[in-house]
Amino acid sequence: MENALTGSFIAALALATATRLWLALRQIRHVQVHRDAVPPGFDRVLSLAAHQTAADYAIAKTRLGIADLLIGVAALLALTLGGGLQAGSDALARVLDPSRLWHGTALIVCVVVLLSLLELPVALWRTFVIETRFGFNRQTPALFVADLVRQAFVGAALGVPLVILVLWLMTRMGEYWWLYVWLAWMAFNLLVLLLYPTLIAPLFNRFTPLADPALASRIEALLARCGFRASGLFVMDGSRRSSHGNAYFTGFGAARRIVFFDTLLARLAPQEIEAVLAHELGHFKRRHVWKRVAWLFALSLAMLWGLGQLASHAWFYAGLGVNTPSTAAALLLFFLVVPVYIFPLQPLASLYSRRHEFEADAYAANHASAANLVRALVRLYQDNAATLTPDPLYSAFYDSHPPATMRIARLQEMPSP
Repeated sequence: MENALTGSFIAALALATATRLWLALRQIRHVQVHRDAVPPGFDRVLSLAAHQTAADYAIAKTRLGIADLLIGVAALLALTLGGGLQAGSDALARVLDPSRLWHGTALIVCVVVLLSLLELPVALWRTFVIETRFGFNRQTPALFVADLVRQAFVGAALGVPLVILVLWLMTRMGEYWWLYVWLAWMAFNLLVLLLYPTLIAPLFNRFTPLADPALASRIEALLARCGFRASGLFVMDGSRRSSHGNAYFTGFGAARRIVFFDTLLARLAPQEIEAVLAHELGHFKRRHVWKRVAWLFALSLAMLWGLGQLASHAWFYAGLGVNTPSTAAALLLFFLVVPVYIFPLQPLASLYSRRHEFEADAYAANHASAANLVRALVRLYQDNAATLTPDPLYSAFYDSHPPATMRIARLQEMPSP
């Protein structure tokens, strides 16, 4: 079993890596081929220069994605078959009792910190080279470092207690520990959803009440038509970090908030902002958030059950480069390796998400204006330098939103209320 697991892991990793590289190269070639011609129907609203900028931006991001992929694969192999997890466990055992929770907690924290450090060069290049080159970055090095510190603080404050609880449940709850861990995981996610709007998000951005009375009145009328109750309308200072714009709602129950990026308000007309918000409300009214949460919980239950079947077998550890079984090693191995095996399911997840986007567009067309949403989308695609000509296979595999041409064509066929 040990050799079979090692062989299947190598084969799955090779297949996933080759597929991702092939898709990335397809994307680069396809965008390059269509770089010098604006897609039909967009030539009256999008200049060739803007289209070429979007193409160059997409290519730059895809090339960085290839580097990120290769770094991730190298780190995964080093931690597993390369013996990195075992070496880390042995090193910590010199100062911490391997039978105590602190050893496992320290091992997990060290791996998370290591992976974060490996991702740091990619994040720096993305922010200060690519985003700066294309005029999107407004983040200073000082703010970048401050964000890292805040993220580390939030991660430690929330993540370390969760890790300790999970490891304790794994050692104390017997054969069905995975069920107790799943219940704890569900409670943790719901707690974060509750705390995020008022306690976590304000650590990173400033939120002020929407000051435009005419726009607020328009939005409140939309909320009334849609039967949506919110605790307030807020503007987020997204321009501190980027010129990209967006709008979203967050939280649930009495903590629900509607948030607009200040960059979005600066670019779109009031009726276009209303249409964008109607789309976001469509996600709520069609229960997309809760459907995705339900899928997440179902998948996590299946995964934890699977880990429960594997964690008691020595071949599971040995086949992935760990000679000393432990609860922490089981968790790390499982959640490092599982994404490799479930990678072929990525297109199904993307398809499910795109279906939700079409449903939210239809809702927006019924409660605001399809024409206004089209104008807003065209402006956002242009301002965010989103390519209008992605490779179809790459897009089907990865994109959570439908291609712009398909999305706008559907909206143009819908009557406005």
